Amino acid sequence: MTTALITGSTAGIGAAFARRLAAQGHNLVLVARDTKRLGEQATELHDRHGIEAEVLAADLSTEEGIAAVEQRLGDRTHPVDLLVNNAGFGNKGRYLEVSMADELTMLKVHIEAVLRLTSAATESMRSRGRGGVINVASVAAFVPRGTYGASKAWVVQFTQGAARDLAGSGVRLMALCPGFVRTEFHQRAGMGTDSIPNWMWLDADKLVAAALADLARGKTVSVPDPRYKALMGVVKLTPRGLLGGVSSRTGRKYGPQ
Repeated sequence: MTTALITGSTAGIGAAFARRLAAQGHNLVLVARDTKRLGEQATELHDRHGIEAEVLAADLSTEEGIAAVEQRLGDRTHPVDLLVNNAGFGNKGRYLEVSMADELTMLKVHIEAVLRLTSAATESMRSRGRGGVINVASVAAFVPRGTYGASKAWVVQFTQGAARDLAGSGVRLMALCPGFVRTEFHQRAGMGTDSIPNWMWLDADKLVAAALADLARGKTVSVPDPRYKALMGVVKLTPRGLLGGVSSRTGRKYGPQ
């Protein structure tokens, strides 16, 4: 049996990955900040699917939290075969309305943690000649949209570059770029969702199934829904100046900054 480590595992996309992978027979290392929720999740998945579910309480906005997960990923006696870097959040407010401390915390989680955990995982995977990493980004990576979009753009570019450098090693890397998903994400950031059209919402379980299929196909970037694939096609054809204005208005209405 293989082992998958999932950050931000107790809610949303991370919880959907945990459910899917457990159902497929993978052992899990569940990483999140809330010890109580981690314990409940581990017990449920173990009882339902008969897999081993290890819990690791860690806050990836802190040095201690990142280091703890790095150490687990580097454990050669209990190797991790799939890393899902899913932990992340959004800040409510426009540029200069969000505190610098909150902006830097976002970069710590979205960039530093992803870099360090991917590196810790792939070093061990490369030595074994197999493994995979899914770094959860966003379709916001493809439009000019503040710190959130910029951090997710970094995730996409980093993942693609690392995938090229590790080509032929047996290690696969993929950036997952979902649109709006029905999770706790917006609620935690204090963002209203009433104005988001129903057609823009994605189901987390279907999203994860498509993402894992794309990883198996060897894709390095996954936009796992026809609706958002079409939107990204329009984005590629839209002049950057016009796109910036549209994304700014849309971001203030719908999403994180």
